Amino acid sequence: MLEKERRDQYKTKIKEEFPESLTIGTQKFKKRISLRYGENPGYPAAFYQEEGASGPNMAHIEILQEGKKGLSYINVADMDIGQRLTYKLTEIYKDKLICVLIKHEMPSGVALGSDQVETFEKAWKCDSLSNFGSVIVFNYEITRELSTLLVESLRNVEVVYSPGYAPEALEVLATRKILRVVKMGESLDKPAHDSGIEFKRLVGGLLVQKRFDSKIVSPENLDVVSERKPTQDEIEAAIFNWNVAVYTRSNAVIIGTKDKVHGIGSGQRSRIDAAKNAIQFSRRGYGPEGCVMASDAFMPFPDVVELAAKNGITAIIYPLGSIKDQEVIHKANEFNLAMIITRKPGEMASERCFLHR
Repeated sequence: MLEKERRDQYKTKIKEEFPESLTIGTQKFKKRISLRYGENPGYPAAFYQEEGASGPNMAHIEILQEGKKGLSYINVADMDIGQRLTYKLTEIYKDKLICVLIKHEMPSGVALGSDQVETFEKAWKCDSLSNFGSVIVFNYEITRELSTLLVESLRNVEVVYSPGYAPEALEVLATRKILRVVKMGESLDKPAHDSGIEFKRLVGGLLVQKRFDSKIVSPENLDVVSERKPTQDEIEAAIFNWNVAVYTRSNAVIIGTKDKVHGIGSGQRSRIDAAKNAIQFSRRGYGPEGCVMASDAFMPFPDVVELAAKNGITAIIYPLGSIKDQEVIHKANEFNLAMIITRKPGEMASERCFLHR
């Protein structure tokens, strides 16, 4: 009986009495969905859509299958960060299929491909342990063949979020009663518009900022400071993994190749710990050898470079800004690593991509 009561707290929808609309500054929001509960059971929550928002963003989601539990606060937050990352990658890789897996507002698997099933399986194998119980975001239609993988109980998928579903795929997805199935308002090749303003609630206040949008989308946006110049594959991998880092909680270190992530280190207080985690988690799947590393901020010490080299990583993309920049570059030259900088040649300032959700 006690075990059932513990499980039931995660299934119980909490009544909320939030207002039907909110206004913050000049931005108006309308209540769209009452959620199962907040970040933790027992606390009410709701999702509000921004008036005037259009295109592939959270304002116009369509819930096709609510599941036995319904959407929670964390489900919706995961869908949002997954859609942001998928949208950005679709802008860069217009001819690629993209699959992004999110766990607790952090990427846990990301892959590019040309086949629906192969792209999903590639993303899942990035870290199948972390991907258990994830929200999965696609930039392509869900087919029947793919849906049979998504309903496998050993994956325990929380939410499937896609721009489209084949009718027979919806029939298969319906066989998993606890699964939430959500359709995007628009396909991800359409422009997404809202105010671009971010809010974070504080006790007794509110933080406001303009939303960050990385400029690192092509080789023209990159500089090189090492003796060895990166290969074309390393440049492509650098751009891909940097853009995954943009949507990963800081401190963030991502390692991977040009079509998939191998390891993610996120939310750590030190950069070396984030790097260790990325390498450790990569060994659950593809391993670190031959990867490019992306670091969301500068290297305070050469220790990350040494760790990368010892684990077969061949290049690093990161911003300058440390008082030990030259020492870090010297260490990279010792190990023959290519050091790719997030700025255009001739510029002084590098792009940093901190994210604290």
